[in-house]
Amino acid sequence: MSQMTLSDLSEKMRDIDFAMLSTRAEGGQIAARPMSNNGDVAYDGDSYFFSYENTHTIDDIKRDPQVGLSFTGAKGFLGKPPNFISVEGKAELIRDKATFEKHWTKDLEIWFEQGIDTPGIVLIKVHASRIHYWDGEDQGEIKL
Repeated sequence: MSQMTLSDLSEKMRDIDFAMLSTRAEGGQIAARPMSNNGDVAYDGDSYFFSYENTHTIDDIKRDPQVGLSFTGAKGFLGKPPNFISVEGKAELIRDKATFEKHWTKDLEIWFEQGIDTPGIVLIKVHASRIHYWDGEDQGEIKL
């Protein structure tokens, strides 16, 4: 079993647009929803997702910033299973427009019609503390 580096993992994530973001809901249940990674694939342990402030997701993060992310590749190499990546981390809520600009892509306007000036927009930054991956027969863990 080879040990994948964060750079290797970033390359594998290049074609994965969506992740499932899991939070802990008010009653302790696990809530998950799909989130676009906004094309941020130069992965350094931080993931960024835009949302609206007035959502259960943001309420969950305010209560408990520990979150999980699940990424699944579309296809595997030579008929093998696709890549699976599980990220554990801490979420931070960012409301700074200059930071929004750094992570904005035009495709996001489908959800946020006024771009970074959309009322109630917030950026979720997830800083990974541990990453598990499965890539065909290879698997491992990266601790950050």
